[in-house]
Parts: sequence; C-alpha cells; structure tokens
Amino acid sequence: MKHERVHDQPAYLLHAVPYGETSLVLELLTREHGRVAALAKGAKRPRSALRAVLLQFQPLRVGWSGRSELRTLTAAEWTGGLAPPRGDALLCAFYLNELCLKLLAREDAHPGLFDAYVEALESLSEETCVLDDTLRRFEWRLLRESGYAPDLERDAQHRPVRAEEHYAWRPSDGFVACEPGEEGVPGTLLHEIASHDYLSENSRQLAKALTRRILNHHLGGQALNTRRILRDLQRR
Repeated sequence: MKHERVHDQPAYLLHAVPYGETSLVLELLTREHGRVAALAKGAKRPRSALRAVLLQFQPLRVGWSGRSELRTLTAAEWTGGLAPPRGDALLCAFYLNELCLKLLAREDAHPGLFDAYVEALESLSEETCVLDDTLRRFEWRLLRESGYAPDLERDAQHRPVRAEEHYAWRPSDGFVACEPGEEGVPGTLLHEIASHDYLSENSRQLAKALTRRILNHHLGGQALNTRRILRDLQRR
C-alpha cells in the first residue's frame, strides 16, 4: 500500500476507541475513500483542539497520511450546520453507524451512500421524522451499495415482480414466487420498498421484518447493540 496524504475530505465519525493514554482510534465514514481507520494522536489530552471537534453525527473535514490500514489523522475541522438527533432518533443514528461498521469494507468508496447517510441524519434531526421510513431507506441504500440487496423489481427467474403474487426471499436466489401454501410477502410490498413509499402501517412492519431478515443473514449472526437497546426500550 503506497504512502498517501489526503486533505479536506468530507467525513463523519462512526466510532472511537481509546489508544494508549492520550490518543483515539477513529472509524470515519468519508465520501471519497469510504470507511477509514485513523489514529488521532493526543486527542484525549485536555488541551487538544480535537476534543471539541471529533463528535459523532456532525459534519467534519479531515485529512490523514500513512500507508498502513491505520492511517494517522493530520487534520480535523467541524463544519457545523447539523442539529444532533435526540431521543429515539439518536439511538437510530447510532444504529446507522453500527450498520456501516459491520457491513462496509474499509477504504471502499461509496459517495452515494455517504450522501444517503447525510440525508438520514438530517431526517433524524427533524421532529416530524418517521423513524421507520428513514431507517428502511438507508438500510436498502446500504444493501445496494454493498452488493447485498436482492432485486426488488425482478424475481429469481428475471420476471417482473407482480403486485398480485407473493414472494419468498431465499439468500442464494433472491425473491421467488411462492408455492401454494408457502408464506411470503406480497409483490406490492416489494414495489413499496423500491419506491420508499409505504401505503400502510402494516406495510411498514412487513418491510421491517423482511429487511431485518436480509440484514441478519449478511451480518452472519453478529448482534447489533443498538438493535438490542431499541428492543429493550420498546418492551418498557
């Protein structure tokens, strides 16, 4: 891997963990370089300028250098202008971060996904946000960008998905028309997911269950902490 210097890159902080007594290892989502790991030297020191800058869900401009998988942060600037999510929306924002960490390979650029992440944060910052709609929109963008999304417009035999049919999702094939007596989802739901336009609360719940099943498969059994927290809060 060649030595690289990157300057003035739009980014968001996905996660940070302590490194030694004074530094942090950052996981950054960047627009042109994808997910990047960077060492922020001295970021934990009381007088470090980075302490007030390295905030989650806030737009940053960053720079780094190095040739190993762990780059060295050389600059970080807060560019402002985004109200932080609150309450359940904040937990949803952490969920977005966890999905990115678990499903995106490092240094695999997805500018469209970065833009979708920004749109999702902006939506989660609004009081009128419909959380399920925002999450489904981002989840499917992430599945498509990472190559995991099944085709919502054509079935496994490359026939157009028909509204009056029911379909079962199979990991190796995608969506297949249900056999008599087999449980599946209506073709109308696949159309709604594709257009991000849910016609009923029942559609939202069916889309949530289907999307969760697909994500769980590609997560390979990895548990999501934010999902567990949201589930515990709903039970209370």
